[in-house]
Amino acid sequence: MNILLLGSGGREHAFSRAINQSKHISRLFIAPGNAGTSNCGENVDLNPLKLDEVYSFCVENKIDLLIPGNEDPLVAGIVDFIESKNLEFGTSIKVAGPNKFCAQLEGSKDFAKAFMVKNAIPTALYKTFDATNIHESEEYLKTLTPPYVLKADGLAAGKGVIITSNFQEAVDTLNEMILGGMFGSASKSVVIEEFLDGIEISVFAIGDGENYRILASAKDYKRIFDGDLGPNTGGMGAISPVPFANEVFMSKVENEIIKPTFEGLRKEGNPFKGFLFLGLMNVAGQPKVIEYNVRMGDPETEAIFPRLKTDMVDMLLAIADGKVDQLALEIDKRTAATIFLVSGGYPGDIEKGKTIHIDELKTKENQFIYHAGTKLANGEIVTNGGRVIAVTSLNSDIKSALSDSNELAELINFDGKFYRRDIGLDLLTYENE
Repeated sequence: MNILLLGSGGREHAFSRAINQSKHISRLFIAPGNAGTSNCGENVDLNPLKLDEVYSFCVENKIDLLIPGNEDPLVAGIVDFIESKNLEFGTSIKVAGPNKFCAQLEGSKDFAKAFMVKNAIPTALYKTFDATNIHESEEYLKTLTPPYVLKADGLAAGKGVIITSNFQEAVDTLNEMILGGMFGSASKSVVIEEFLDGIEISVFAIGDGENYRILASAKDYKRIFDGDLGPNTGGMGAISPVPFANEVFMSKVENEIIKPTFEGLRKEGNPFKGFLFLGLMNVAGQPKVIEYNVRMGDPETEAIFPRLKTDMVDMLLAIADGKVDQLALEIDKRTAATIFLVSGGYPGDIEKGKTIHIDELKTKENQFIYHAGTKLANGEIVTNGGRVIAVTSLNSDIKSALSDSNELAELINFDGKFYRRDIGLDLLTYENE
């Protein structure tokens, strides 16, 4: 079958690599892709947000299955658009992703919080403010115990969350977000949340509108420096599975969060089809939702997909065809440790176009290299973003997997290369329990 994958990051390279290994694949197109995806299929110059052009490409190239990798086309309503075109023109393009209504779980923090309250899903206390009620925000902040959590309502490329322990800074930041356009239209409305004290974990599930299956757990590391110091990034690495996500904890996640999420959307008349990402906080053994995403995470995908033994296209078709309950889902029990190699200066100003040298001859069977911010230029692979390449290793425990990934990171070189060396070490106490 012919497949079109939308996106250009490490997540999309992980998708394309797994799809390329499927027994079902005939042709794989990636739009726009990167230097790594070009080895798995054909990169095409196509803007995922130009929905008419995406549909036309699907028709012209006889695409059977469309996969929106990131959130932007989903929030823009690409699933609804393709389905309406199918009805209008008699095409039969399948899409492995949720519709526009469901995508609001990620596209609007206010929508997500209201949905959780309505469905009794555990989350932090909150209130939403915009230009019409910003004068009430100081009084609400006074009811909270610092630190204060401010979240832009809309999509802000992972940068729309501000946490501060200073009351006046919270007030000033809120004004800058709403009235000053700190995050553009994304922060016209801002959710102020109660701070949750605990340890973060991401849990992923797949749904087909009627059925769901839990895929895996992972822990993402956002801070730029070892020891979780420095500014937030798009993700410096990940561990999967998370050792404290034991049977008791995951039972709470499923019964108190995952099941009511899928059931709540179905009651709204918008059953969820696709990948559901639950950003959770483990608060003394109680999972609470920090955020929803309606697609796979990055870098969590690069840690989870190497553990996936099930044929990727079988899984995508199960999502699209309503057969998730029939899917033979098999996950490797070994631990995956993912490290992101980033450009010098990231997450601030960076220089692109640095030549990348990769000694793949020394890689082991349990090691994987995923391109993110890369492109081909004059026959060379060069840097094309802040987060450049993710490396992943599978091994029996966190320390062994991390050691292998650190070794793999040394085989890749470009000017200004930087990476964390402590991904997952904070989880060792749980691993030994």
